[in-house]
Amino acid sequence: MSYYFDKDFQLRYFEMNNFGEASPTTILTLLEETAADHCHSIDYSLYDLKKINIGWVLLSGIIVMDRYPIYKENITIRTWLSTYSSIRGFRENLIYDAAGRIIGRARGLWLFFDIGRRRPIPILDEIKERWSFSEKKSIDHDIASKITPAANSENTKIFPINRYDVDSYDHVNNIRYLYWLMESMPQDIVDNCYLHSIDGRFVSEAQYGDTLVSFTENDTDDLTFIHSVKTESNDKVCASARTIWKKR
Repeated sequence: MSYYFDKDFQLRYFEMNNFGEASPTTILTLLEETAADHCHSIDYSLYDLKKINIGWVLLSGIIVMDRYPIYKENITIRTWLSTYSSIRGFRENLIYDAAGRIIGRARGLWLFFDIGRRRPIPILDEIKERWSFSEKKSIDHDIASKITPAANSENTKIFPINRYDVDSYDHVNNIRYLYWLMESMPQDIVDNCYLHSIDGRFVSEAQYGDTLVSFTENDTDDLTFIHSVKTESNDKVCASARTIWKKR
């Protein structure tokens, strides 16, 4: 059995941004769909796991895009597991265009999780055996190191957590955090640049009924930013990130 899993996509109209390119949230959605299909391919789908009250939770990750696919473009996402501990695994991803060129890379750290007790549990041996793994990395980047969250910023947005923001594990899906981060970006950056990379950490859970505040501030230069998403009521950090943007 090969150590990797491939999934093909053709980009659709509603997945595009104003420039006719896949949005960053689309890319994250396709990466998660590929991971979910990888689970399904070994007969441990996310729904099968949920029936026994367990699942996977993303702790941290990075996405680096050299370019974004356009409307009707065909791409392939290749995913595999590079490292396991007893309760966590690193998932690697490469994004290829139709000519076989790499246009993006991603790496995520996932935790095996008891949904009811809200705590980690050992990964099932059969999952590790069926997935196999390769020590090859898609990106040589430390996604476990801490990112200091944004503190004081003029760029903020407030978001109530609605029902559609919450996933089957009863907490906010990580795709929503990326959406909220993008909403607090300065308009001139969004209009004239594209998101080259995002390096994110998911710090604590947010749930339906909470109100969150998204903060964005410049980091080392005009195209690098630090972000945080916090609860409005007690200033608890739910997520933090660093982004790098490039001129179009």
